[in-house]
This record gives sequence, structure tokens and C-alpha cells, in this order.
Amino acid sequence: MKRPILSIFMALIAIVAIAATVTNYAQAEFKTRLHDFGTIKEEKGPVSCTFEFTNTGDKPLIIIDATASCGCTRPEYSVKPIKPGKKGKIKVTYSPIGRPGAFRKTIKVNTNGRSTGGRITLVIEGTVIPAKKK
Repeated sequence: MKRPILSIFMALIAIVAIAATVTNYAQAEFKTRLHDFGTIKEEKGPVSCTFEFTNTGDKPLIIIDATASCGCTRPEYSVKPIKPGKKGKIKVTYSPIGRPGAFRKTIKVNTNGRSTGGRITLVIEGTVIPAKKK
């Protein structure tokens, strides 16, 4: 009686171990999650950077949304799914007009990816030199 139960138990363990090795999910892996603009001049207007990532999972990656911590920052992204192994981009534009001094803004990206529950935080920072008074 004990032998069949032990055999069934061992078979279940093997099935669970095999299932754990199958990924079956999307995964965004960013080259970097921080961009430092350094020093920028207010009178030059908006500045942009691009965050590149690769879908390292084995399912298509979908960016559900990307929201900035303030209205001075605007993220742009493709709504098309990124196939496994392919690259994607999120362009972030910051407007320094009327915002002299240091800044640090976050962009929350929601995906169908597995890491961090699909939520990724990107950061832009820098210092704005105020425009000269006329």
C-alpha cells in the first residue's frame, strides 16, 4: 500500500519540478532605469531620452500604461506587443520651462511582465539653469 502512494508522490514532485522550469511569461529587462540629463538650460526647452528594454520572456510583452509623477514629464511608448527576444523603447520628454533647480521625476510603467508584478519605475534627473532675465 505504501509503495503505490510513494510512487504517485514522487511522480507529482517530478511534474511540479518540470513545470517550474517552463517560463511562459513576458519579461521587460531595461539596460538602465535612470537617466541623468546633467545640467540643462531652461531656455533650450524640452529634453528627451529613451529607455531601451528587451523582452527576455517567452510571451509577447505589452506595455499597459506609463505615467509620470508630474505634468512636466511625458512618456511615449508603443501599444504593439513586443515579441520575445525583441527590443522596445519608452521615450520620456521633460519640460524645464519655469522649473529652475534640481529635479528628479519618476515614470511608472505597467506591463504584463512577471518581474515586480509588471510594475517598473524609471527615473530622470538633472539640474535646470534658469533663463536670463531680459
